[in-house]
Amino acid sequence: MASEEAGRLSVSDRISHQLRENIISGKLPPGTGLIEMDLAAEYSTSRNTLREVLHQLGREGLVTFVRHKGVVVRTLERKDVRDLYVARRTLELQALATGELQQPALLDKMLAAIRAAERALLKENWQAVGTQSLRFHQHIVSLLKSSLLDEFFRTISAQLRLVFASDPDEKRIQTPDWIQREYHICELVMNNRRSEALTAMTRYLDDSERMLLEAMSRVNRSFR
Repeated sequence: MASEEAGRLSVSDRISHQLRENIISGKLPPGTGLIEMDLAAEYSTSRNTLREVLHQLGREGLVTFVRHKGVVVRTLERKDVRDLYVARRTLELQALATGELQQPALLDKMLAAIRAAERALLKENWQAVGTQSLRFHQHIVSLLKSSLLDEFFRTISAQLRLVFASDPDEKRIQTPDWIQREYHICELVMNNRRSEALTAMTRYLDDSERMLLEAMSRVNRSFR
């Protein structure tokens, strides 16, 4: 988020944004407890403000309120994945179908995210690979030039990060193939090849959804 945009947000919105970003980056994995008093001290704000923030994140499906445990970062289920991909297809395919493709600053951000994912891959930092992939897809949605949809997709990205974390070995889902496919989509966008970009993204999302559902099934079987 640009600093000038952040400056226009309320205190609670700024904290919500930061906590959401911490989920996207993997700093707050599923099951992490969010303690009002500690967060109020960290962000130098009142517990009432933090309570408002946590209820907002609850409405976004990012945290849950557990009896006798308080507020924890949510663990997502298979049905949540299907809902997320309905939203992803709606936003990302619409962005490629109707968005303004030739936005140099945005295209630079797409490339930067992919290159950052490549650097993370070389270091075998699988969590960072996934985070940069989410950044790339955030920039795809930004082709629509809608701050409202941008903010909505940040919530989708945060929920996707929680899905990624459902597999203890994220290496199994953050493979080099996804980076190459993102490069290909980015190249199609840069060359204004809208129809081909749509086809490539459709296949990407179909394969991604299937892979995540298989990963969740694998993890569920391991606990039986």
